[in-house]
Amino acid sequence: MSSKDIEICKLEDLDKLRSAPKLNKNQSEKLFNELRSIINKSDWLTIGIMSPSLEIGINIIRRIEEKFECNKMKCISLPSSEGPIFLKANQKTGEIHARIEFGLGEGILISCQNYDNSLTSKTIGPFPLDFFD
Repeated sequence: MSSKDIEICKLEDLDKLRSAPKLNKNQSEKLFNELRSIINKSDWLTIGIMSPSLEIGINIIRRIEEKFECNKMKCISLPSSEGPIFLKANQKTGEIHARIEFGLGEGILISCQNYDNSLTSKTIGPFPLDFFD
């Protein structure tokens, strides 16, 4: 389903998309406030980024760390060649892993995790690559 087929008004509207939609300022602000509320209730985040390059992916991680005052994560495994990447960052372990992966959409996926196993984690997104600018 393309983002042109649905109106993006709340986080759940992103669930049906493979690639991040273009959002206007009002949509971005509304979604960010909703996301921030969920993040503030979580113990740690895992972040997935589908990006055209490693540099863009790492820059997005750094912006998220700043925005939510997270500790800086370390790059553990990175691709040795250029290309589209899937990057996974885990705030609990402090590690970032990335691999070249063709055929993905673009966007940011956020999973809010909790130490309490009775609370379910949910992956939210995809958000546009510039969502946390």
